[in-house]
Amino acid sequence: MDALPATYGAPPPPDHIAIIMDGNGRWAQARGLPRIAGHKRGAEAVRKTVEAAAKAGVSYLTLFGFSSENWKRPEREVGDLMGLLRLYLKSEVNELKKNGIRLSVIGDRSRFDRDIVRMIEQAEAETAGGARLTLILALSYGGRYEIVSAARELAQKAAAGELDPGDIDEKTFASHLDTAGVPDPDLLIRTSGEQRISNFLLWQLAYTELVFTDVLWPDFGAADLAAAIDDFNSRERRYGASVGTV
Repeated sequence: MDALPATYGAPPPPDHIAIIMDGNGRWAQARGLPRIAGHKRGAEAVRKTVEAAAKAGVSYLTLFGFSSENWKRPEREVGDLMGLLRLYLKSEVNELKKNGIRLSVIGDRSRFDRDIVRMIEQAEAETAGGARLTLILALSYGGRYEIVSAARELAQKAAAGELDPGDIDEKTFASHLDTAGVPDPDLLIRTSGEQRISNFLLWQLAYTELVFTDVLWPDFGAADLAAAIDDFNSRERRYGASVGTV
């Protein structure tokens, strides 16, 4: 009989992991470097984490890359971040395709320059066949805005007679969110020691397990992801039910 793999008998990984990638600026500051250096190192951490998640058997990985509030940062820093985004979309698509990773972007695209929107659309199209892992980048994203947008769309359909307001339930509402068709995250990880969700996936995180780590995002890697998954697997998820109930 062939030897069993080392992971035989181990609990399966979370189906969907979401990460708030925090600490790029503090990483750079601690080293006397400009903030852009932290963002560049953070982009390398993205690559390592995507690879680790795929190897672990995770189906969905959602990364909070740029919030709707981040547009308020200094113009130069926003410009640097947009340059990094262009570079990532240009340089990583072939690698994602080769590794069977599908890219999807959620958030308000209307605030991006047109060339970035085209690059996002092209990257999504070129990786659409990926079945190993779906990588979701939340860019120009805000949870409250997403909920308001879904409510507005439902209201417009009701006003047009296309939808009976009495038929609106949680499933209907979720189908109008950016994440329609994607299971809610099982695990949320936030790096850098901060312990808040910062307007990220407010609807979707209703029963998500939360793990906060002091590791700054540029230093985050496969071992840190594995530690968070081990923490997740040690917990009992009850979804509001008492112990022993079905």
